[in-house]
Amino acid sequence: MFYWIMKHIVVGPIVLAIFRPWVTGLRNIPATGPVILASNHLSFIDSIFLPLVVDRTVVFLAKSEYFTGKGLKGWATRMFFQAAGQLPIDRSGGKASEASLNTGLRVLGEGQVLGIYPEGTRSPDGKLYRGRTGVARMVLESGAPVIPVAMIGTEAVMPIGSRLPRIRRIGIIIGEPLDFSRFAGMEGDRFVLRSVTDELVHHLRRLSDQQYVDVYASSVKEQRASQSR
Repeated sequence: MFYWIMKHIVVGPIVLAIFRPWVTGLRNIPATGPVILASNHLSFIDSIFLPLVVDRTVVFLAKSEYFTGKGLKGWATRMFFQAAGQLPIDRSGGKASEASLNTGLRVLGEGQVLGIYPEGTRSPDGKLYRGRTGVARMVLESGAPVIPVAMIGTEAVMPIGSRLPRIRRIGIIIGEPLDFSRFAGMEGDRFVLRSVTDELVHHLRRLSDQQYVDVYASSVKEQRASQSR
């Protein structure tokens, strides 16, 4: 109910009126049943705009740190992410990664829409980076249809490090569902996982028209951070 009120009455109408996002391909999202929306990731606000334009509730998996802050700021952050329909996950690796996978599978098992970013983190420079194979495991283990989504121009509205958004129009392109049924039962094969992930990212590149870089975005961020010290 809180999510519905924020989306349809409090926040949603205001945000949509200010930024006037253009959207294509909404018909590609099934009206019922589990589905994975796999999107490129340019800005923090990607997780806000995509759920606002989709009729169904979209659940994202967010860093658990967003839900554990102290004081007024921590409370406000927690309320914001809950209003955006996001679930806390531990991204520290190992068993935490398995827990994230299980959380995503539970969402899909309940017949919901799961939003996920194959790159694993925001692009540091607007380019499209190598995908993480966790999304492929989720696709193959759940059997849910996966739909590529391209966010357009969101990095110009709220670049990494900015606190307030700039008022500019953004776009969202929703592609046609991808069929990976030929790999059913092969989620334990790392070469299959890489193949599925690369194919998905290829479709994202075609939709978004971004320049592709065959390294992980997180590696680029770490390298830049070490150079700035």
